[in-house]
Amino acid sequence: MTETVSSSHSDSLNAEQEGYKQSLGRRQVQMIAIGGAIGTGLFLGSASRLHSTGPALVLSYAFVGVIAYLLMRALGELVLHRATSGAFVSWMREFFGEKAAFVTGWMYWLNWALTGIAELSAVAVYVKHWLPDMPSWATVLIALAVVLVVNLLSAKAFGEFEFWASVLKVGAIVVFLVIGLVVVIGQFDIGGHQAGVQNLYENPGGFWPASGDFAWYGPILVMSGVVFAYAAIEMVGVAAGEMADAKTEVPKAVNAVIFRIGVFYCGPILLLVCMLPTSEYTSGTSPFVTVFGRLGLGWMGDVIQAILIVAAMSSLNSGLYTTGRVLRSLGMSKEAPQFTLRMSPQGVPWAGIVLTSVIYVFGAILNAIDPDAFETALEAASIGVVFTWSSIFLCQIRLRQLVGKGVVPASTFQMPGSPWTSYVGLAFLALIIVGMGISGWQSSDEFWHKTNFLVVVFGIPIIAALLTGGWFLVRDKVVANTGGRIGAVWSDTGPTYPSEPKA
Repeated sequence: MTETVSSSHSDSLNAEQEGYKQSLGRRQVQMIAIGGAIGTGLFLGSASRLHSTGPALVLSYAFVGVIAYLLMRALGELVLHRATSGAFVSWMREFFGEKAAFVTGWMYWLNWALTGIAELSAVAVYVKHWLPDMPSWATVLIALAVVLVVNLLSAKAFGEFEFWASVLKVGAIVVFLVIGLVVVIGQFDIGGHQAGVQNLYENPGGFWPASGDFAWYGPILVMSGVVFAYAAIEMVGVAAGEMADAKTEVPKAVNAVIFRIGVFYCGPILLLVCMLPTSEYTSGTSPFVTVFGRLGLGWMGDVIQAILIVAAMSSLNSGLYTTGRVLRSLGMSKEAPQFTLRMSPQGVPWAGIVLTSVIYVFGAILNAIDPDAFETALEAASIGVVFTWSSIFLCQIRLRQLVGKGVVPASTFQMPGSPWTSYVGLAFLALIIVGMGISGWQSSDEFWHKTNFLVVVFGIPIIAALLTGGWFLVRDKVVANTGGRIGAVWSDTGPTYPSEPKA
């Protein structure tokens, strides 16, 4: 083993964890891992995908699920190398330098800032199912106030909120799985349609529709949307910095991911296509609400509506939690306003959390004024998800390269098939961007309504230009803060910046 990392960089990396409390226990970690990615993408977004894709959507979810599992294995290796609340930002700083950390952190923040605004707006819509006269602005403020208070209390309070939110989401899926299995095996009549596995191939157009409004590449192209249904699965990496026993709990959570994806994502989609023709599912209405309504269980549809509110609130909660910690990691290197460094005695980076919540309020107002203009900004958040997942794969590849050269010790939880499995993940994410462009082009006859296409062709260069300009604005401060040591911590032969002899 070569000489250890320089004291300057060691202090810098370790400083990110100062002030945090390791208060997330096994119960909370397990439910965050299970329920973190179960949200509106499954409960609501799957309807439009079923309608436009057909039964083959099951394969789309399964394949993306495998990529998500590879992502979590890469993440697990990084967490056991060094658990930190800065997560991907901190690892990018360690393996690729300050500029990479700056870009990664702000891309992740952009993703959650825009996603959180959309979730707030969604809560306002969902609440109208129960309280049609409730002003949207009031719903937005109440919802934000609840998750803001939860986040400002402590990491343990966040964990408890996520635990019970996950219990409700997982519970709803389990109830549906039980009812769905009974209905499909018993071949019950659902609103004039007989349930059963025969619907997989008797569905209009067959299992893989390729005629009429369908295209043979539909189930492949839809993966560019399915990947965002799994977004937030990487949140375990951020939470690891505040786990009581990350080295034990993270491997358990990661190893169970493939099973949970199969049960809680692919399972419900498979049952949905076995219960009704996919043409019966319509955008804007939860497919679960549709099924329960046809079964005469309208009250269960109301329960799903309530779960949608819980899912959106859970996403908001996660957005505030992660952005507060990522902003503090950026602030430690002068890459974000120094205001974001402030922490409460309970170990909460409250300043970054408050900053994000202010953006949420302004964004929700913007969405109310001009939802069409905001839709484009929301799609830009998708780029943030792809970038974050890419950064995890890249960091895992670099970590393993350094391990192979004897520069750093091997993680005790290694990704199988490395580096090829990470290369597969990166290739898939590159294809997701291509898929977004193609699906966006096909989505409308009007050029300026081809939202995803515009985001890929114009949005990516604009975001890149803004990040480049932002880096030049903070570069001098970062250089001064690090003494010019803005490169990666490690080179192929050891520390990039060896310790200077003490006077």
